[in-house]
Amino acid sequence: MITVASSGKASRATDSAGTEVLPVDVETISESTEAALSKQMATSTRKDMDASLPEIVGHLNLLLGEDLGADEDVRELFRKGYRLIDLQNRPTAETPSFGVFIYLRDVADITRRLLWIYTQRHGLGAP
Repeated sequence: MITVASSGKASRATDSAGTEVLPVDVETISESTEAALSKQMATSTRKDMDASLPEIVGHLNLLLGEDLGADEDVRELFRKGYRLIDLQNRPTAETPSFGVFIYLRDVADITRRLLWIYTQRHGLGAP
């Protein structure tokens, strides 16, 4: 697979057949994490937070699969990310709303930080 960096907010990859594959949609991840981080506990419902979780966790999981370097800071973000997506650490139906709120913010924060590193490594505009 050949990666082609664009001047926009996303990178494009082409496989040997020439079809485009978007491994990381920078704009979508940026918008999703921004929305999650802008939620306020007082005005967010548990249902709303639960609905946001799969998308944000999916974005984090995607970025954890990218080669973002081996600096100590990056490795620490990866450790935190893997801890967060571990099924034992995810909120359950019994988790209080405040716990879900904090978890959602933590996942969105780590995702956003990894996204920034991803854009820097690929010469893309900041998310």
